[in-house]
Amino acid sequence: MPVGTAATVKSLDGQDIRGTKAEIVLGNTYHLFLRPGEKVVSEMGGIQRFMNWNSPMLTDSGGFQVFSLGLGAKGDALSKIDEEGVTFKSHLDGKLHRFTPEKSMDIQKDLGADIIMAFDECTPDKIERKYVRQALDRTHRWAERCIRRWQENDKKSAQGTSQALFGIIQGSTDKEMREEAASFIAGMPFDGIAIGGETIGYNMEATQEVIGWIKHLLPKEKPIYTMGLGRDPQNIVDIIKCGIDMFDCVAPTRLARNGALYYGEIRGEKFESEFSKGRLNISNSQFVNDKSTIMEGCDCYTCLSGYTRGYLRHLYMAKELSYYRLASIHNVRFMVRLTEQMRERMKMIK
Repeated sequence: MPVGTAATVKSLDGQDIRGTKAEIVLGNTYHLFLRPGEKVVSEMGGIQRFMNWNSPMLTDSGGFQVFSLGLGAKGDALSKIDEEGVTFKSHLDGKLHRFTPEKSMDIQKDLGADIIMAFDECTPDKIERKYVRQALDRTHRWAERCIRRWQENDKKSAQGTSQALFGIIQGSTDKEMREEAASFIAGMPFDGIAIGGETIGYNMEATQEVIGWIKHLLPKEKPIYTMGLGRDPQNIVDIIKCGIDMFDCVAPTRLARNGALYYGEIRGEKFESEFSKGRLNISNSQFVNDKSTIMEGCDCYTCLSGYTRGYLRHLYMAKELSYYRLASIHNVRFMVRLTEQMRERMKMIK
């Protein structure tokens, strides 16, 4: 899923996103709550109409962003947690706000996405086991409260459309607690299950280990979603092989804006590229007079239109805004195409 934090995939409009063949976009509850506000989005007809995107949307619960505000290293934490929820200061203007499981459900109801996420506490990796236990127990109590409010809301958005609710498995890097969390969340009436936590996506070895611990506990009939994963093409290949159905990451567009363009292909069970991590660095001087497109055979708008590496390097070095769009289109389409290729491979195996 391309990430549309503030109801926009950075530098791309709805038509651009459709051109990449992405089928679903992620929006961010925390950021949309602060600006422009969930009521504004609701009055505009819901998040899809607001951003001119007529395909599925998923919104996160806002938990990751709110809890990340509490990680200040010098006592400058901007959030405080209690049993009922979290009090936090806006990073925009310093105003105090309050998120509870019920509040998160209500905001997501107003935003109107097709898939909404339960409010959870995303625990860091390097933290005492005692706190991981407290946070996990609280997350499970919050999951029950999210389900109740979702049911009270008739499982529908403010616009009257159906909303699916996903629960989130936490537990840091503790095997026992991850297994406990998987069993607990799998036993609840969620429509799908997400695997969250700081390590997911950031440390692929640990991510695969966590999935290995809990895979046998997850229902086969429900979609499984790893949150915040998809920085490198090999990550996508590996995580699909682990049985994961959904993933999101800001990396494709962020890397594009910083001059890193995906390049390579799947060979066997590996993603291979002549460039480190499967990324071509467009700022390199070797591309000054390069008349080739980013990648031969790529079916993205940028490559099909014949934009050359030399021209894209010029745009990037000149900080021209058109570069961000053309580069982001390539990277998003590249990742979407990678998932298409993996699906075809799975069909052949079956």
